[in-house]
Amino acid sequence: MLIALGWSMVSPSSAQFLDDFTGASLTVDPRGVEGWTFFTGDGKATMTFSASATGYASICVDASRDTRGIWWALIKRRVSQVLDLGLLRRRNHALRIEARIRSSNAPRRVNLHLNTQRTKNFHMHLMEFDIPDTVQWHTISMTTKDFDAVPGDSVYGQLALMDWGSGRYRVDVDYFRVDIVQTDSAGPDQGVQVPYHPTVPGAGSFRHHVPVEADAMADLQYPDMNFNNWGVQTDSGRVALLTVSGTQFVLMRWDLGAYAGQKVMGSGVLELTTHAVQRAPENAKDFGMVRVCEILGGAPQWDQSSVTYHTLCRGEPIDRVVNPQMIIDVDVSGKRGDKIFITISKPVLQRMIDGTTSGLAIKPLGAVVASFYSIENRKGEVSPKLHFTIDPHSVSR
Repeated sequence: MLIALGWSMVSPSSAQFLDDFTGASLTVDPRGVEGWTFFTGDGKATMTFSASATGYASICVDASRDTRGIWWALIKRRVSQVLDLGLLRRRNHALRIEARIRSSNAPRRVNLHLNTQRTKNFHMHLMEFDIPDTVQWHTISMTTKDFDAVPGDSVYGQLALMDWGSGRYRVDVDYFRVDIVQTDSAGPDQGVQVPYHPTVPGAGSFRHHVPVEADAMADLQYPDMNFNNWGVQTDSGRVALLTVSGTQFVLMRWDLGAYAGQKVMGSGVLELTTHAVQRAPENAKDFGMVRVCEILGGAPQWDQSSVTYHTLCRGEPIDRVVNPQMIIDVDVSGKRGDKIFITISKPVLQRMIDGTTSGLAIKPLGAVVASFYSIENRKGEVSPKLHFTIDPHSVSR
């Protein structure tokens, strides 16, 4: 009752779409018009979407047969039948989509998205949300800006999981709603928003610039070997490298103790310097890229001169040590000396500051061999760096 009252105060002039999943069964329609549709794509994941006797619905995904890790799974339905889309022509009126969810795995991201039968760019009006735990219910919402919908259009709302890993996963949905709100009185959106593929700012726009403290490699095929001496011999001497390939991945950690207890402002940037990239010039979708991920477990203070795959994991499954859901996938440049700047989201940076994320890993996505300069070169001038800004209001005086 309190939820309904709050939303009636937010938008008294329009009806809301609301599914609180309190019925005995879920209303399903393969078209997503008179009920829910759900489906997967880009991989071998399968899914179900069903109602629970306790008043919520569950999205269950089985990605145990998936190999590439680029699957997605979504629920979707038409929501415009109870919305007065003419209100979107008014000043300070916008569509808001909201859900209350609980996740079986964390940290993970989900996304909310609104589109119409005329939508061509499905990256617009999409927002990802960082879900930090598996215990709490989390309310997430996105208010659109300049959403193109007019009376007579069909507006669809959806919630999706993407690239969670090769396991079995569940997201419980307590309710799902869409409404037209008055933006000057509706209040802020809820949840930890992570913009999808945001514009990467220049490194100079950040206040803090921290060189990597240690970098290393691990190899799935040779789990007991250390690769700190990896590199290439040139006419001017040996160049130490960090290489991502079919079985090799890169490990990086930073000393961020000086920022303990403080809060980051917005996303940051990981800077890498390319030595060489080998890949086919034309590849399938999401193939031949590199995948940047959080290191969540294993040995937090590994020594780059001795770390191996086994000493990093300390008996834990790799998906508990390195988050199988990437921070971001990146096309890397093949030109030697090029700088690559990769967005690191605010929640990931905050976990690094707090110490719950101990570093970053770079893995291959498809067939690629990519090498970057390591800390040993030019006194660290071309080594990985982390650029970010601390909220000055969070600094102790």
